[in-house]
Amino acid sequence: MYFPSTNPLSSVHEDQGVWAPVDHQRVIAKLMMGLGVLFHREKTIHLEPLPETMLDEGKASLVPDLLLRDNETAQTPIIIEVCHTNGLQGDLHKVFQLIDQGFYGIREGFIYDYRTGQWFRYRKGDGGLTENSSFSEILQLDLNSFL
Repeated sequence: MYFPSTNPLSSVHEDQGVWAPVDHQRVIAKLMMGLGVLFHREKTIHLEPLPETMLDEGKASLVPDLLLRDNETAQTPIIIEVCHTNGLQGDLHKVFQLIDQGFYGIREGFIYDYRTGQWFRYRKGDGGLTENSSFSEILQLDLNSFL
């Protein structure tokens, strides 16, 4: 007789599971489409947008919802997290941690709360203070224009 395991699967522990509600994925898709056209077709931005991509292929690392990679320097100057209101604090912490550690060359991090429509921007050197802004100084673009 088969008895299901009472141990949780390792892939569903916090920080390792997949959090992919439709609204969350829709925002990522719209950002990917808009930024992807600018990078691949129009060639007006130099950073390649990549969804759910490892920051370091050599070891396990936190994975942002969307990153913008400079393929010439192998750095990631911009990351974007998409969340709903209940997950905002955790995503803010994740962005602070990734930027402040300084391991990946991240200079600008964004968090978008799709329930409230609010954007938050954190930049390297901001000391834990966020701005309510969707404007990327690195790209000279308003990310909200893709939504």
